[in-house]
Amino acid sequence: MCPYCQAENADRALVCASCSRDIAVPATLIAERDDLLRKRDQLRDELARARDEVATIMRRRTSR
Repeated sequence: MCPYCQAENADRALVCASCSRDIAVPATLIAERDDLLRKRDQLRDELARARDEVATIMRRRTSR
């Protein structure tokens, strides 16, 4: 499917047969996107751990 005009195209089409726009995504962009998604997930995990640590420290301070 063309993301611009929603026309159906061949599976490996590089250009839309209907609107003539580029519809292929280069493999390098897909790899970069996958790498960025992996890094985003790692950062989310790290942030969750940091929040847990801060919450633990705050509970310790208020229980004193």
